[in-house]
Amino acid sequence: MTRPPNVLAKLRIQNDTALPMYRQLEHQFRTMIADGVLPPGATLPAERKLALDLGISRKTVQQCYEALRQQRMVSAHGRNGYIVEDGFRRIKPGMERLKGFTQEMQELGRVPSSRILERTIGEDRSIASIFGLSSTARFLRLVRVRMGDGIPLSVERAWYDLDIAPGLAEADLTGSVYDRLAECGAPLLECEQTIEAASPEPQECEIFGFSKPIPCLLIKRRSYGTDARLIEYVEGLFRGDTYAYRLHLRA
Repeated sequence: MTRPPNVLAKLRIQNDTALPMYRQLEHQFRTMIADGVLPPGATLPAERKLALDLGISRKTVQQCYEALRQQRMVSAHGRNGYIVEDGFRRIKPGMERLKGFTQEMQELGRVPSSRILERTIGEDRSIASIFGLSSTARFLRLVRVRMGDGIPLSVERAWYDLDIAPGLAEADLTGSVYDRLAECGAPLLECEQTIEAASPEPQECEIFGFSKPIPCLLIKRRSYGTDARLIEYVEGLFRGDTYAYRLHLRA
């Protein structure tokens, strides 16, 4: 076991927020684990002592530690307390080829899952202009929370041209949409992608468990099929405390 660093100085509890205290603690510990401040093998502060030092209830600390345990970031070891697991690392996916979130998580050894927040079919003038279509074109709009090992990693807003892939309208989209597109005869072959810094909105902070906005990565992607027609436009907000893209460049 590794002795924990002095994390008390890094912890902050806010009383002027609707986010529960245990969620505030959970987010801060999760960030320290992702950044290596709490390395694998480190023990978390004892429940009773941490509660006294922060002026909160022991139950609040217990709820925080249990949430971290359920996310497999720490494990319980009886009298030795909670120890940071060796399996958690900041996610560093490569960008050398086109792949969806589901495939990306599988390649990184994580279990992908999604929660659909919104699924609608209709017209959108601004989105139609991105696709180069008339204002009467019909799109599937899909808003999902994308998770790895049960941890919310991104909030994804995507639009799909139903003229090219009408089968998406009734398809099961809790898993890989890219697989569904292939089944509809509209596989994606290439994409254009941009990455920029962005600040999460209040709803996104709640999804990620942030007590206050922290920098995130906004990834915009235009994906094309066999005839070079735009099939998908997606804007994905990825949390900055657990996600970092890796590039391999050659001269």
